[in-house]
Amino acid sequence: MRIPWAILNPLVATTFAILPAWAESGGLERQFQELADPDYAGWARAESDIERAWSRSGSPAMDLLLKRGEQALDAGDAGAAIEHLTALTDHAPEFPEGWNARANAWIAAGQFGPALADLRQVLALEPRHWGALATLGQVYEEMDLTEPALAAFRASWALNPHQDEVKDAIARLEKELAGVAL
Repeated sequence: MRIPWAILNPLVATTFAILPAWAESGGLERQFQELADPDYAGWARAESDIERAWSRSGSPAMDLLLKRGEQALDAGDAGAAIEHLTALTDHAPEFPEGWNARANAWIAAGQFGPALADLRQVLALEPRHWGALATLGQVYEEMDLTEPALAAFRASWALNPHQDEVKDAIARLEKELAGVAL
């Protein structure tokens, strides 16, 4: 049986309309290039475009779980944040921002092991996630793993050279390593 194009086109259009924004990150190449250029005047818009795309799961229910998890974290309730964000990662395991938000909740709860596991998942799904790389650097630095921390911060900086905290961390860790006798 052959499906008429008049029926197929609306189905295709509907399918593409509900694709999650984060799955379309390939469409963000121009924004990533603009962001990586330290001299590009429109870098803040590029950064905002990428972050906005990353924050959309493609499902209103999953977006609500992300919002509730972030609100709980902002309110200082890491336990509630972890609960909301675990539901999110269970139901949308391909959504990098769910893992990233939960990693931040784990850090707020002082649980670096689960945070590292979630950060690795973020980077497996979206290797260009400069925020996850910066957070990874912070966790490594907190664990006194200076060289891996520096590598993570440098990777974050390469993607987004407009992060003052990352720039400062790189300078601090380079200074620290320069003082270490080999």
